[in-house]
Amino acid sequence: MELRPDAYVWRQVADELISRIKAGQYQPGMPIPAERRLADELGVSIGSVRRAIGVLRDEGWVSVLPQKGVYVRPADDWPDEA
Repeated sequence: MELRPDAYVWRQVADELISRIKAGQYQPGMPIPAERRLADELGVSIGSVRRAIGVLRDEGWVSVLPQKGVYVRPADDWPDEA
């Protein structure tokens, strides 16, 4: 992922994850990769990934289950702009 200087890193990470969900790379009901793995893969800090996941949770894309992971919500639960 190439980072743009005109936008927050966490928002760019959130947008990338949403794109992957929409494209079917991360299927409903399945977990997304761990924060550390995503940070390494995308070349960003774990804090940026953590904030992006929080945004996805707040927007309705994923559910966070403590000690279990982050799971993609069913497509029926996705925000209307999906």
